[in-house]
Amino acid sequence: MNRRQFISKTSAITAGAVTTAGLAKTSFARQSPNETINVAVVGIRSRGAYHYGAFQKVPNVQVTCVVDVDERLFGEHLDNLKAQHGGNPRTETDLRRVLDDKDVDAVAIATPDHWHALQTIWACQAGKDVYCEKPVCHNVWEGRKAVEAARKYNRVVAAGTQSRSDLVAQAAIKFMAEGGLGELYAAKAVCYKPRNTIGRMPDEKVPVGLDYDMWLGPAQWRPYNENKLHYNWHWLWDFGDTDMGNQGIHQMDVMRWGMGKREHPRIINAVGGLYETGKGTDQETPNTQYTTYEYPDGKILHFEVRGWYTGSEEGMKIGNFFFGSDGWGMIQGSEFKTFMGRDGKPGFSVNWTQLDYSGAKAAANQPFESIPWVQEDSVSRHFENFVDCVRSRKWQDLNADILEGYMSTALCHLGNIAYRVGHTVMFDSHSEQFVNDDQANGLLTRRYRPPYVVLDEV
Repeated sequence: MNRRQFISKTSAITAGAVTTAGLAKTSFARQSPNETINVAVVGIRSRGAYHYGAFQKVPNVQVTCVVDVDERLFGEHLDNLKAQHGGNPRTETDLRRVLDDKDVDAVAIATPDHWHALQTIWACQAGKDVYCEKPVCHNVWEGRKAVEAARKYNRVVAAGTQSRSDLVAQAAIKFMAEGGLGELYAAKAVCYKPRNTIGRMPDEKVPVGLDYDMWLGPAQWRPYNENKLHYNWHWLWDFGDTDMGNQGIHQMDVMRWGMGKREHPRIINAVGGLYETGKGTDQETPNTQYTTYEYPDGKILHFEVRGWYTGSEEGMKIGNFFFGSDGWGMIQGSEFKTFMGRDGKPGFSVNWTQLDYSGAKAAANQPFESIPWVQEDSVSRHFENFVDCVRSRKWQDLNADILEGYMSTALCHLGNIAYRVGHTVMFDSHSEQFVNDDQANGLLTRRYRPPYVVLDEV
């Protein structure tokens, strides 16, 4: 059964499931910049906790609801968030109850990857604006549907690729766009982030307080065990997207941004594997990937993931390299350096101490890695940019609109697909289909589990 046949058979069931969203086409229009914007945070363990604190810090924004399928988090965990950041939100276990609430203006999605696109679509249909964590989708097809929903319902939908709000990254991209390195011909991103093996866990009874059916959502049913929850889901294909779609999406986004690529690549090649201690693991995704993307104009992007024992490149383990006709440059954290000509003489550089980071001048003698607020400042700017656009209704002013998030996320998925099929693939950017490759095309979407289905018509 293909995707269209499957969706046709299940659409009636699914339509009933999303009725609570109301498919509203309302428009959010604030009369005053001082009027409070009410936000619901979806998923509050780990990244969602950060969302909670970030929104509570933005003037005239209030987290009025938190949503999580694990009721066990509503005790001490939420109490700690309220004590640290303020607020007194109500709790829900089903996002659809929140989408019915006309007093909720926006939702911040910090759930596992396999939920991102569907929750974004539901929220748009319900007339809510959306801040969606990276990656914005679990497969290429549903990501495009999330973009369609944002445009159809005229919603402000931001992607959590916060490097777009980083001042150093912005300065670097501007320098390269103005020809600072000459004509760019290639770029490389690295994600050398050590990851311990997750080992093996036995299947067991679902804990009291966890709605495991809701947690699985669009994914097919699998027996419960602890390795499916609490971050380890990243390393299972049904839920995660390898470290290229986890940490690496940030570097992938900067690489595509710097190269000015607004289309998909034409040729993708990927090799790698899962290398670990040999004691056995539930992990399905590779921890080592070497992926190359070639565009129709012949320019190249290359991405490396090394999650086991490794060194660095030019002293960098997470970051970006850009190569041009006049020199090359590297972005590492909040620092950009360039090296010009055959001799590699130091050229233009910029770091956080030279820009308007909050409080930076007071700590100018410290390396940026030792100061947590340097990166937090960029993330705060990202949330503030989203709120500003919610107020203005100008999604075009987002630093990371859903379309930008989708195009960068799609790169991660295309690389993962090339790895999974085990051969070089060719992709048509217009149709968003692989050329004469049924095996690869079968991985552009998934078989959705009713009633958690992304429909053809959003």
